[in-house]
Amino acid sequence: MVRGVILDMDGLMFDTERVWQRAWAPTLEHFGYGPKPGIDAATRGTTGAEFAVILRSYLGDDVDVDVFWEYFSGVADKTFARGIDKKPGLDELVDFLVDKDVPCGVASSSSPEQIAHHLRMTGMEDRFSVIVSGKEVPHTKPEPDVFLESARRMGVDPGSTLVLEDSFNGVRAGAAGGFITVMVPDLSEPDDEMRSLYTRCCTDLFEVRDLLKSGEIG
Repeated sequence: MVRGVILDMDGLMFDTERVWQRAWAPTLEHFGYGPKPGIDAATRGTTGAEFAVILRSYLGDDVDVDVFWEYFSGVADKTFARGIDKKPGLDELVDFLVDKDVPCGVASSSSPEQIAHHLRMTGMEDRFSVIVSGKEVPHTKPEPDVFLESARRMGVDPGSTLVLEDSFNGVRAGAAGGFITVMVPDLSEPDDEMRSLYTRCCTDLFEVRDLLKSGEIG
């Protein structure tokens, strides 16, 4: 039986990955680079040192990662300021969990400020018992730190806790932490590695809710 549920944010709760995807072209152009096919997929779900390594592999060692990131995130933030779309089934899933007294939290690689902004913009700031940013733990995804910290704060065991993820790094992190890991693909469809790691793959959060209702997850 599932004792707790932890949701990733970008691409799982909110349709934000497409915003980041569209931010690449103007950012690369701003810094004088041409198109870099594959850079979006390669960096998706990464932050910090891992993002820096991948960025340098595409743009060279001379790129100032901090300056690049500041401009890149600024482009995305302009779009986020106009509104953020929820992924299908998010409200219904959270309503179901609240009704069943199942604690649910958010565990995202994004900054605390960006998490707070997105939750506030969508009216969901009071829906979760725990909110943990990857900036608050020693290691980011694909390490399981952010999920383990979320479970600790929720007072639940990883083995009885459902992690919902859309990204490869997120699935890796959930599996590494010993969680019940369900992938809900957004821009990245599962490959053989993902299928070997996740517990189940769902088309959307409506399906997750229905499987929880029927007891087929957990």
